[in-house]
Amino acid sequence: MIFIFILIFTLIFTLILILILILIDMSMKPATVHEIKKALATTPPDRMLELLMRLAKYKKDNKELLTYMLFEADDEEAYIAAIKSEIDELFPTINRYSIFYIKKTLRKILRFIDKFIRYSGKKETEADIRIYFCEKIMEDKIPITRSRVLTNMYNGQLKKINAALSKLHEDIQYDYQSRLEEIK
Repeated sequence: MIFIFILIFTLIFTLILILILILIDMSMKPATVHEIKKALATTPPDRMLELLMRLAKYKKDNKELLTYMLFEADDEEAYIAAIKSEIDELFPTINRYSIFYIKKTLRKILRFIDKFIRYSGKKETEADIRIYFCEKIMEDKIPITRSRVLTNMYNGQLKKINAALSKLHEDIQYDYQSRLEEIK
């Protein structure tokens, strides 16, 4: 019993020391990932849960990332379907009377897409969602040739799709190539 008490006290004391050294050394600079990993390795599970809950409450992006990791990472197909349905809901909001508003709304949709692609981190998911975005642009007949910015935005998506596809297995690449050819 005394041994456990000494061990817990030592861990807490070490964590406090590390945090103090980090605060003094960094002077308001965030700790490196390695330093955070070291500190978390010595953090007890109760404290870890408290830290995660505080992260989830602090910022919406943290909450969304935790939601993905806990509930959606196991079923990537359902995650992709949910993102596609959200894209389907965002496209009708495009104001087509002005190129300015088209650009603005497409950028908003791309920020949404980029955020959820970043959560997944899988190149297959990235390729699928970006191809779907380009297909929606073609399907809705958005005039991308009327604006250099829109053309560059669209070509940027094609480059990102090609970059994601280049990192996938050849069989999977072949599956996406036919969809990619339709949107070029």
